[in-house]
Amino acid sequence: MKFSKFFQRVTKNKYISELKNKKATYWIIGVSSAALLSCCLHANAAIANTTIQQAIQANAPSLSRNAIKLGVKAYNHAKNLGLDKQHILTIIDYSKPSSKQRLWVFDMRDGHVIHKTLVAHGTGSGMNNYATKFSNQPHSNATSIGVFLTGSTYTGKHGYSMRLNGLDKGYNDKAYSRAVVMHSAWYVGKQFLAEHGRLGHSWGCTALSQQDASKVISTIKNGTIMLSYYPNQQWERNSTFLNA
Repeated sequence: MKFSKFFQRVTKNKYISELKNKKATYWIIGVSSAALLSCCLHANAAIANTTIQQAIQANAPSLSRNAIKLGVKAYNHAKNLGLDKQHILTIIDYSKPSSKQRLWVFDMRDGHVIHKTLVAHGTGSGMNNYATKFSNQPHSNATSIGVFLTGSTYTGKHGYSMRLNGLDKGYNDKAYSRAVVMHSAWYVGKQFLAEHGRLGHSWGCTALSQQDASKVISTIKNGTIMLSYYPNQQWERNSTFLNA
């Protein structure tokens, strides 16, 4: 009888030990699986980002590689915040002269170019072919760099226009209050360019040709991401959208 009770006790303890070991094993497997899934998701996201960046580079070879990299970063962060639902990214590369097409609109599902066009910069950013200074201050008449969210459209003195909301604090977050918008302008286009060798200048607004403005605005209005790019290390370090 004593041996029987001892055997039951030993068997029970062994069962409990085995059960604990099984639970520990299941826990380890569960944690490992979750970690593996997380790694796979991050890897897939990294692959997707690399793929779309490569597609954009292939479709827009003259666009700055750094502008593309930062544009994809900004777009992904904005998308994670629920700010973009239209899969569209606009990049303006102000490191290029106004005599070159420097505004691109991309479909972020496959990286193809929807629009590519001329765009003027503000008088406060430089009165020649290149923009060299950028500002967020009222009455500066300068273009602002940074990440924007496109807004609603309206009809004003420049015709069909679109509001812009600056998302980079200290760099473009006063755009709305400055009335910095996207609109058409007579001084943007092939004829003006042929006569002057450069485009005219806005008061800080993103000015497009009268032929292209309506098409571009209709494509990117109401909540898409736009990157106004110029190589500026301080902005690249401080922007929350470029360092998420």
